[in-house]
Amino acid sequence: MLWNWQLSDWTQFIFDEARLRDAETRFLKGAGVVVGSMHHLDGEARHGIVVELISQEMVDSSAIEGEILDRISVQSSIARQLGFAADKRRSNPAEAGAAELMADLYRRYAEPLTNRLLFDWHKMLMNGRRDLAGIGSYRTHADPMQIVSGALHAPRIHFEAPPSDRVPDEMARFIAWFNDSSPQGSKPLAAITRAAIVHLWFETIHPFEDGNGRLGRALAEKSLAQSLEAPTLTALAATINRYKKAYYTQLHRASQTNRIDAWMVWFADIVLEAQGRTIESIRFLIEKTRLLDRLRGRINARQEKALIRMMAEGPDGFVGGLSAHNYRTITEAASATATRDLAELVELGALERVGERRYTRYHLTIANRKKDVDSTDGYGTRSLQSG
Repeated sequence: MLWNWQLSDWTQFIFDEARLRDAETRFLKGAGVVVGSMHHLDGEARHGIVVELISQEMVDSSAIEGEILDRISVQSSIARQLGFAADKRRSNPAEAGAAELMADLYRRYAEPLTNRLLFDWHKMLMNGRRDLAGIGSYRTHADPMQIVSGALHAPRIHFEAPPSDRVPDEMARFIAWFNDSSPQGSKPLAAITRAAIVHLWFETIHPFEDGNGRLGRALAEKSLAQSLEAPTLTALAATINRYKKAYYTQLHRASQTNRIDAWMVWFADIVLEAQGRTIESIRFLIEKTRLLDRLRGRINARQEKALIRMMAEGPDGFVGGLSAHNYRTITEAASATATRDLAELVELGALERVGERRYTRYHLTIANRKKDVDSTDGYGTRSLQSG
């Protein structure tokens, strides 16, 4: 079997642009909603949502690759990187490096792509690693760069990237195209179209020893930001992580042909859902601020602590809702006190009670109830299953 980069039409990606027009229009409209929603936030709240969104993006991007980062630690490090107020929490090397990369992406999204920028990002991402020879440079080893699974004696090869000696030329062509296809370039492309090709093309080359997935998703974010001419707040990796199996399936299928309609449509749906999640998060923060302002002076310290803990989970809230036991654990309240506190929060309209007796659970009234991910939502996204 030949891979896409071995075919005679490599980099001449073929797809039906008409199938993406509706998605491109929806994305631009959604970008306007994001900007409008952010205007409702004051400076401190705006800083908070920026830190929360871009830190979650790196946490989820790392999770796709099986690396677990502490979200609070990454948030703290990003806040420091961006010059916002932050606590003195110490981050481990991986968290500090990931935070530095995302802050750099946020600040320098408009800059042209260069080898130097990619090398800098790779150094940030590999911060603290001692097991790699080529940090901050493209791979040079003679062994094939393969993505495999299964037993060592009988591995299953899912993909083989171009050999290392081809990487410099492949990346030179990719970087030239990336800059030419920007809004200021000689051959500008629509936002989602460009980002989808960026990610697929970069992942095909797989130019580094490690970190290609995270860097490829960062490049897709950079591409979207350049198209919007603003730092993007699209929760791309967070959404991909929800459909990780389908993501790898679609990449695998696209690696065998340069007719990429299926990949383009799937990626467009991912971007639209990601943007919808971003809008949901911003609106949640606005409603959270309003609720706490309304309750100020009307709730006790225990109730405030529990609400803030629930709000820290974001629009998704506690999985299954808050139980009385959860409340006692968070607040160290006695059973009778917890029951009274929770009843008051329901009466004040802060919580919604569901179920009876030991099955009773409490949900934030401002939390958006999640819809079936396979149904059409307000942003027009379709089923994201791998088929």
